[in-house]
Amino acid sequence: MFKIVKKRELNQHVTLMEIEAPRIAKKAKPGQFIILRINEFGERIPLTVADTNQKTGAVTIIFQIVGKTTMDLNALSEGDSLLDFAGPFGVASNLDGYKKAAVVGGGLGTAIAYPQAKALFNQGAKVDAILGFRNKDLIILEDEIKAVSDRAFITTDDGSNGTKGFVTDILKKLIDDGNSYDVVIAIGPLPMMKAVSNLTREYGIKTIVSMNPVMIDGTGMCGGCRITVGGEMKFACVDGPEFDGHLVDFDEAILRSQMYKDHESKAAKRHVCRMEGMQNG
Repeated sequence: MFKIVKKRELNQHVTLMEIEAPRIAKKAKPGQFIILRINEFGERIPLTVADTNQKTGAVTIIFQIVGKTTMDLNALSEGDSLLDFAGPFGVASNLDGYKKAAVVGGGLGTAIAYPQAKALFNQGAKVDAILGFRNKDLIILEDEIKAVSDRAFITTDDGSNGTKGFVTDILKKLIDDGNSYDVVIAIGPLPMMKAVSNLTREYGIKTIVSMNPVMIDGTGMCGGCRITVGGEMKFACVDGPEFDGHLVDFDEAILRSQMYKDHESKAAKRHVCRMEGMQNG
């Protein structure tokens, strides 16, 4: 069993938890993920390792409350335990040699971008962080990102905080102003990563994206996380989750990401109905 040692609401839709898992905390690197299961009846879900603390043995995960499993997870409290918490999975980020980087996070992708920015900053690289959200109420990890970057820019779709617009607007301006980046790391919704990759392709800037398709076993055996990269089939759980953004077939990935939306919606609705039934009983 893996104890929840800390729980913090980042906004009404996103929760941070620290899980007591010293072996994973000792080994996990930026870019890797864990797979958890709440109880014996629960599904397996992958979550990025947002941070680790080797002194306390805690692993930080951040999740959005979007379906039954994340609803169940969010219902737990500090002191409760998870049945399974396995990892680390995936290939760790290779950040060696980068001296100047732009780290772009969109929405919940900010939680995945944070460990990348932190690792780059701690190794002495100059880091410009660009974070995009729909509105000010959805902003997460602003202070944490600012602490591990030389400059941090916030954009919101509606202009309620920071600059009104998209992360690509800020990135393009920074590049056009003469900032020469060794790498751009973009993590967030598929359309955002596609837009960033299309932009940086014009400038010939190396771009890394983090792909998070449906994963089940974390070993590549189920094939659920397959994506096309450079015309070849790859498995995000074992070959990734990071790939060259200029080679990813985003259109295919977006289409595949929509396959289970109806099922997820029905599962979440049934979950809420059962809860309401218990409350009314």
